[in-house]
Amino acid sequence: MPGVSDTTKIEGNIMKEMIAYCGLVCTSCEQFIATQNDDDVAREKAAKRIAEKFGLYFKPEEINCDGCLSSGGRVIGFCNTCEVRKCGIANSVENCSTCDEQPCDKLNKFHAFSPDAKASFEALLKKNR
Repeated sequence: MPGVSDTTKIEGNIMKEMIAYCGLVCTSCEQFIATQNDDDVAREKAAKRIAEKFGLYFKPEEINCDGCLSSGGRVIGFCNTCEVRKCGIANSVENCSTCDEQPCDKLNKFHAFSPDAKASFEALLKKNR
C-alpha cells in the first residue's frame, strides 16, 4: 500500500503506518484512531479539539476517517476537498515528499494552516534522503 511504512499500535492491534500526502501520519491521528476503534468518546474529544485548534466544527458522529490514502473509505470532511490530497491522487505519488514539484503552493498553503503537517513532512523528507 502506498504511503505505508513502519508500524502503529491501535487498541492492541499492530497495523502499518499510513502517511498522508501532506506528511501527516494518519495512523497517529485521533480521528483515524477513533474511527478504527469505533470509539464515540474519542470522536467527541476529537471534534472538540478540531474546533479549538482549527475553528472547524464537526459533530462527533462526523468524525469518521480511514486515512488519506484510503480508496473508497471514509475521510473526514475537509479531506474530501483537500487540494493536496487531490493532487497526490492525480499524480499517483506515494506522498508529496516523492513529488518532483514539491514544495508547491498547495502544500505550502496547507502547511501554513497545519504546522503539525509541516513538521511531519519535513521529518519525512529527512528520513527519505
